[in-house]
Amino acid sequence: MSLKDWFEERKQKNVAKDGRVASQQAKTIEDNLWTKCPSCKDTQYTKDLVNNFWACTKCATYLRVSATDRIGMIFDDDTFHEVDSELESIDRLKFVDSKPYTKRLEEAKAQTGMKDGVIIGHGLVNNYRLNVAVMDFNFMGGSMGSLVGHKIARIIEIATENKEPVMIVSASGGARMQEGVVSLMQMAKTSAALARHKEAGQLFISFLTDPTAGGVTASFAMLGDYNISEPNASIAFTGRRVIEQTIKQKLPKDFQTAEYLKAHGMVDAIIERKNLKTQLTKILSLYYKPAE
Repeated sequence: MSLKDWFEERKQKNVAKDGRVASQQAKTIEDNLWTKCPSCKDTQYTKDLVNNFWACTKCATYLRVSATDRIGMIFDDDTFHEVDSELESIDRLKFVDSKPYTKRLEEAKAQTGMKDGVIIGHGLVNNYRLNVAVMDFNFMGGSMGSLVGHKIARIIEIATENKEPVMIVSASGGARMQEGVVSLMQMAKTSAALARHKEAGQLFISFLTDPTAGGVTASFAMLGDYNISEPNASIAFTGRRVIEQTIKQKLPKDFQTAEYLKAHGMVDAIIERKNLKTQLTKILSLYYKPAE
C-alpha cells in the first residue's frame, strides 16, 4: 500500500491499524469541504489547501499540520515504517491541576487518535534513508513528556546504530508541566543521544516548525548539523512579554521568527514546504549513498 493509499484509508475509516484516528486537520475533505485561514480569514476548498501543502492560497500563511500529514510530505510512497507505535503515555505522578492529568491524556488521545505527541519511524526520501521523529502540536501543544523524550531518543539511537541520518520535526510549546522534573530530564536524555550520534559521525537535521518553544528549543531543536525552518515559524525559549518585562525594553517586531533567527545565525535555511523534500534530498546526498 502506498503512503497515499494509507492516508486515504485512515481518512475513510477514521481509525488506523495502530488505533490512531486522523487529526482534526487531516479528516476527509468530504467531512471538511471548507477551511478558514487563521490569518486572512479567507474560506477555501480544503482540497486546494491539501494540494498546496496546507498553505493558504490567498495569503500564503502555513496552516499547522498533523504528524501524519507531515510524514506524507516527506517520504516516498510505501516506504515509511513507524517504530514503537504501541507505546502510550501514563500518569506517573498522579498530577492534578484544574483536572487530573489522566483526564487530559484521555482527551488528547481521543481528539488526535495518537498515544502521545510524536511519531517516530524511518523510510526513504527520494531513495535516501532517513529516520524521523515528527512532533504533533495537536497533542497537548506538542509538549515533551517522558514518552516523547523516550521515543525521540529511541529513534536517534536506531539511526546511530544503523549509521543513518536522523531528522526531528519540532512543533512544541516545551516541557509537559504535568510530568514535572521527569519531563525536564528529557532535555538531557535527547541531547545526550544526539551527542553520541554526532560522535559516531552521523547527520542530524533539525526541522523547526510553528511553534517551537521552551525546553524543546533549549535542547535538541537547536543542536542540528543543519537547523532548517519553515517560513514565519515562531521559534523561542520563553514568551515575548516575559522577556520584555525582564529586560525592560521593547523587542523587535519580528523577534522570535524564523527570519529573525536566520539573520542572526541561529537558523541555517528557511525552506518552503513544497521544496522540503527536494532540499532534504540534496542534504542527504552530501553524506550518504542512495538505498540499494
